[in-house]
Amino acid sequence: METMEAYLRRKHEELQLLDAHLDESFAPPTPKSINEAIALKFKLTAAIRAQHDLKDWTTTETAWSHRKKSSDSPFDFRYDYQRADLDVAGPSFYDLGDDIEWETVYTSSGMASISALLLASSHLFARADIVSLPGTYGETLEFIEAYAPHLKSITAAEVMGAPASGASHRILLLDSCTSARDFEACLRSRWAQFDLCIFDNSCLAGGSGKIARALRKARRCGVPVAMIRSHTKLDSLGVEYGRLGSTTFVRSAEADLWARSPLRNLPDEMRNAVRLLGGAALPAHFPPYVGSPEYRSLTTRRVAAIIRNSRRTARFFRQALGNLVRQANFAHGLYVLLKCRRPLDEEEARQAATEMSRDLGLAGFPIRHAGSFGFDFAATEWFHDMTTGTFSVRIAVPDLPTKVWDEETRAIARWWNEHDCRA
Repeated sequence: METMEAYLRRKHEELQLLDAHLDESFAPPTPKSINEAIALKFKLTAAIRAQHDLKDWTTTETAWSHRKKSSDSPFDFRYDYQRADLDVAGPSFYDLGDDIEWETVYTSSGMASISALLLASSHLFARADIVSLPGTYGETLEFIEAYAPHLKSITAAEVMGAPASGASHRILLLDSCTSARDFEACLRSRWAQFDLCIFDNSCLAGGSGKIARALRKARRCGVPVAMIRSHTKLDSLGVEYGRLGSTTFVRSAEADLWARSPLRNLPDEMRNAVRLLGGAALPAHFPPYVGSPEYRSLTTRRVAAIIRNSRRTARFFRQALGNLVRQANFAHGLYVLLKCRRPLDEEEARQAATEMSRDLGLAGFPIRHAGSFGFDFAATEWFHDMTTGTFSVRIAVPDLPTKVWDEETRAIARWWNEHDCRA
């Protein structure tokens, strides 16, 4: 259990890391409360972004100043007109060891990355199966159905261990949003049938053992991997520094699977798709504190605290709410889903999320209605399961001291029982 004192000391370390990137230090003191820590982090982040705008105002969409590098950033940006040919050099958001090499295409969001990648794949094969697990991110499935007619979407249950269908190519879409059981089953299954693994790991820490295990599995089976990531959630110390996504083409130092793959031109095709869609990343949205040992340590400790709290939440909710818990055992361990005895529609789920955050916030708990996760406060939002069509309320577990979060968990359970009775 992390005490309040230890928690506030850790928050002070995060504040010091942010403050170190300001020319004029705020010299933030050790915060005296959770709310003070949250407010200081967002204020320091705003100051960093404002400083960037003031110092790098000549960095325009047309790059007429020919400035090689942002004064505050470890990243080096090279581009011509409107970032259509954006090339980024700098530290990786991943921490996966020295035996991994990578080629990364940065975009304006995680969805911008995966949509450009899927569109680019149409230039390399006319038809392919794309195999997804239950719980795969809904907007990804929606995009495949609406804008990727060359891809036939099928479930993992239909094909794991089975030969390919009439399609000559097969893609595995591995998503960290799936349940822990399905994720583990996928890692144990036969991958030799796949030409490519697209791995959306936005819900996992950059140094997660699950990412490393998936990469080892792909390497053993000879399957090239393209890793999709939204950097807004877990990669910016809980302050949503900017909208940023990427696709990383993984290259092993031992054997470059991309060089031998019929999809070897996919990185170039994706870059072209990003150019034509106007989906390139904004240099101002790259957090300047990424890559340092302090950043990696603090991020690891943040995510570990969230996962630890999430496990306690899952155990308690199962006892206190029983069958009102729709799902509490995700591979990522970042949030849980609650349902009512009467099925909810989208508006009802949205309203429940709004009312819960309002009521518990007024009671003094750190909670907001926010459509993301990885914060220092709990975040509520409506949730739509594309597979079943059902609507739930998502509780994103925060980085909070154990005792504080345990108290808030009990308050959430009480509120939900009362809400369900009214429903």
